[in-house]
Amino acid sequence: MTPLYAQVEAAVPTSAWGLITTADLVTQVVLAVLLVMSLVSWTVMVAKWREFRSVQRTTADFLAEFERANSVAEVAAISRKAGAGPLPRVFQRAEVFLTETRPAMAATPERSAKFSASQVEALHLVLDAQTDRERDALSRFIPSLAMIASASPLIGLLGTVLGIIQTFVGLSSAGGGTLAAVGPGVGAALTATAMALAVAIPAVFGYNVFANRVNRIEGELQGFGSELIALLVREGRV
Repeated sequence: MTPLYAQVEAAVPTSAWGLITTADLVTQVVLAVLLVMSLVSWTVMVAKWREFRSVQRTTADFLAEFERANSVAEVAAISRKAGAGPLPRVFQRAEVFLTETRPAMAATPERSAKFSASQVEALHLVLDAQTDRERDALSRFIPSLAMIASASPLIGLLGTVLGIIQTFVGLSSAGGGTLAAVGPGVGAALTATAMALAVAIPAVFGYNVFANRVNRIEGELQGFGSELIALLVREGRV
């Protein structure tokens, strides 16, 4: 082993924790910020995963029973049994509208009272508004994953650049330096970039997965609204 190699091996930490503990204050602050962002990211992803798992199970069960329903009254019973969930809440909002709205077309001996085209359009708007509310509720905190995914690499790069600057400033003030003097500072600075990538990559995957799930559930809610109006037509209420 050459003296230069022995000097470098003694000076440069051999573990990630060693690089962090030997880093300058600026790099350590950046690493602390990235650690907080990582904790926030994983907390959001775990919480949203549990939420979507529950929503998907409730939605699948509700739709399976809704397909066998022959009247709005049966759907109301299914909704009460299902309890909380986007689809039951959408139906409950529609049920309130149907209860509070008087059919514009009065009953005659030949037919029962019916909702007019303008009332059906109003019901469609009510269903769309409730769907938007459910989509916004499901999307809560998901944009934070996109923000973390885009901001963390920049923060890590900032920590790396500042760490390298401090390393070379220290060498300049010392009047020179060797590889052993430069290595620890540069290695510690590069840990900020590595940490930033470790934060950003899971956040990118999490954002795309959950955004796709929101879009899929929104499509199911919109389809349910159309099928509910079709059920009213079959009942002769439209």
